[in-house]
Amino acid sequence: MTRALPRLMLALFLFFPGIALPALAAAADGSATLAQRPGQAAIASAHRLATDAGFEVLDKGGNAFDAAVAVSAALSVVEPISSGLGGGGFFLLHQADNGRDVFIDARETAPAAATMDRYRTADGKLDSDLAENGPWAAAIPGLPAALVHVAEKYGRLPLADSLAPAIRLARDGFPVYGRLERGYAARRAVMERYPGTRGVFLVGGQPPKTGQTLKQPDLARTLEQLAAHGFDGFYRGPVARKLVAGVRAEGGRWTAADLAAYRVREREPLRFNYRGWEVVTAPPPSSGGVALAQMMQILAGWDLAKLDPALRTHLTIESMRRAFRDRTFYLGDPDFVHVPVDVLTSPYYAAGLRATINPEKATPSDMLPGRPTPLEDEETTHFSIVDADGNRAAVTQTVNLLFGSGLVPPGTGVLLNNEMDDFALQPGQPNAFGVMGFEANAPEPGKRPLSSMTPTFMVSPDHVAVLGTPGGSRIITMVLLGALGFADGLDAQQAAALPRYHHQWMPDVVQAESGAFDPGLAAQLRAKGHTLRLPEDTVSGRASSHTWGNMQTVLWDRRGNVLGGGSDPRNDVGSAQVRPAVPAAATP
Repeated sequence: MTRALPRLMLALFLFFPGIALPALAAAADGSATLAQRPGQAAIASAHRLATDAGFEVLDKGGNAFDAAVAVSAALSVVEPISSGLGGGGFFLLHQADNGRDVFIDARETAPAAATMDRYRTADGKLDSDLAENGPWAAAIPGLPAALVHVAEKYGRLPLADSLAPAIRLARDGFPVYGRLERGYAARRAVMERYPGTRGVFLVGGQPPKTGQTLKQPDLARTLEQLAAHGFDGFYRGPVARKLVAGVRAEGGRWTAADLAAYRVREREPLRFNYRGWEVVTAPPPSSGGVALAQMMQILAGWDLAKLDPALRTHLTIESMRRAFRDRTFYLGDPDFVHVPVDVLTSPYYAAGLRATINPEKATPSDMLPGRPTPLEDEETTHFSIVDADGNRAAVTQTVNLLFGSGLVPPGTGVLLNNEMDDFALQPGQPNAFGVMGFEANAPEPGKRPLSSMTPTFMVSPDHVAVLGTPGGSRIITMVLLGALGFADGLDAQQAAALPRYHHQWMPDVVQAESGAFDPGLAAQLRAKGHTLRLPEDTVSGRASSHTWGNMQTVLWDRRGNVLGGGSDPRNDVGSAQVRPAVPAAATP
């Protein structure tokens, strides 16, 4: 049941009826010469082999949506640390021929047996091990259904063509890289509980090492079943039977009906304006788009480029604080609960929230009617694509924590997610990312857990940007900072490289990457009343991650028809490439 909006916020909402955000700016002189199609393609992803897979499919005559299937499936093979067929994701798509934007919701769903009581200890507390590891942590995967749906409804090529690079990578193998080795080491104790997982990742009893070739023949066969039989190749038939058997062998309660009942959802994206840009982003069950709309519309009341760094950062933190407070109480799966999206994303509501911000002093979070966010920057993955015709895709996909639940059902090669931890399994108690939820995000059979994934488009009269990132609850604030960077005129690589900071209402702490705040700025923020947790601060206790996220961006400047890609420099295997379109005569 959704909680009523606070009376103070409703009063402020009603008190500012005349405030609205600027409409898109009038086109500049010479707008008639703006390019109508890029004539080349750009792909930015977290692994160069996945980027190559996308271009391989474009070269076969595919469009951005075929390439999205290829990149998604390839990442499912080469980035098991972050995503895979055992997880889910969101596909934000734009069709150039008709101007339509669509949001494909492939979020995982709760199996019928997964009630809140299953995740409580004898004394009524949340059993974190059950919520994060093994069979009860795993929700029903959505990514395979999304690959089928996107290929059949939006692509040009057969699904088998788009999955071919991933099948080859799984069968022939790829070199293990440092991030994968480190992630396995962090989750080794859980991973090696399960014989199916040991069979995939251990070679001669030893965990994967950088430079070794990791082959996944079972995963290749599962992908081949998906390619040959579509939805039924994963959710029914021999693969489904192996998945159910593997989960039940470890004490879980998946059923064939749970798998067969899964469906992707097509949803209307959220839209709002920010100082001359139209922003198109993720609706619920993502919390990211709602929070992004709130934060950017709050900040639209100031010309941030003209503010000194301390005031700009302070105002941005205060917008984060307010958006995450609303996330906690109101957001959930819109198929199960009423989410007041129209109010929460209204510029009038944002104006009311803006009025509660003191430019000189931090607002204590407990004045807005936890546990520290853990180290994390490896979970989830994102890629951005623009093709030669101007079709575009922003896709964020995940298995939740590092290597998901750690469980691979034998014979499938599919590493299952641990998305059940994203439900409010114990209302008011923080999950693994330190964020809380209440009734709106409680589990029910077939319900989708709330997500922070925020694939986003930004469109001005002469620019188009595509962006997104992994990073747990920090996804939302990283996308905010990247979007503000594009609005300030940064290019794709500059936006991907921006330093990052984060506030999520509770705990009432500002976290930041190494070097994000220089000593002077940190001192000014503390003087305004902010509590900072910085990696370089050895006094405040355990530091947060030194770097966060893995942003992948594309920017199309239509004035000179320049297409650019940006891949996060924090990731040494990411790849952003721009290539000319293959001439029609050269396609098969």
